Amino acid sequence: MVKVVITGACGKMGRAILKLALEDGDLDVAGLVEMKGHPMTGRAHDLMGGKPPFVVDDPAEAISGADVVIDFSEAAASVSHFKTAVEKGVAHVIGTTGLKDDDLRFIRETKSARVVVSPNMSIGMNILFDLAQRVSAIMGDAYDAEIVELHHHWKKDAPSGSALKIKDAVEAGQKGRGWIEVFGREGMTGERKKDEIGIMSIRGGDIVGEHTLFFAGIGERLELTHRAWSRDNFARGALLAAKWLVNQPQGIYSMKDVLGL
Repeated sequence: MVKVVITGACGKMGRAILKLALEDGDLDVAGLVEMKGHPMTGRAHDLMGGKPPFVVDDPAEAISGADVVIDFSEAAASVSHFKTAVEKGVAHVIGTTGLKDDDLRFIRETKSARVVVSPNMSIGMNILFDLAQRVSAIMGDAYDAEIVELHHHWKKDAPSGSALKIKDAVEAGQKGRGWIEVFGREGMTGERKKDEIGIMSIRGGDIVGEHTLFFAGIGERLELTHRAWSRDNFARGALLAAKWLVNQPQGIYSMKDVLGL
């Protein structure tokens, strides 16, 4: 049995992960963590049926003795949880979005870490990341690359971490090209520059997540789209990553490694 700790356990993603973890015979829910002052602190999570582990606001307390942490909290909290996991030799799956470049650099430079970092744990989405790089290499500069992402009106960051990862994949497919990144357009912007890659963000309703990558040419357009209707697909990917990671040596991994892409 893999002992798993879930941070952000009372949030939308935390609840989805906990629900599926309880149904997985290979997993033992060893800890549930929330932010300081959360009203559920010290109480049983409603999905636990009154049974422990109770929700705590001390990550170190929960992480001690665990095999892996699954982290869908906020960026600053995830970095703090990462430090604790490394200190205790516990594997760490980070699905938190909004991590800054300095945060990612710190994680990459921590040699003793065993961590999977991905802004999107969906299996389908990670296949899209892989396709984005491959198709970009084939299309070349004859096609204009644009990205549109849609999310619910509660989402705090824009553009989404997944949209940025799609952008990175497109750019990796055409290394050496002088990409010009454009985040939204307004007013008299003039003609689109050849090396632009645009990212547009839409927020509204309860949209779980939708990402479309456009390769627009003359007389034709190719679209690669991923739509998520449920958070369960992200939760399944996170649990898959957790079970995979506990059997890996120290290193910084992505869902591409987990899926063997």
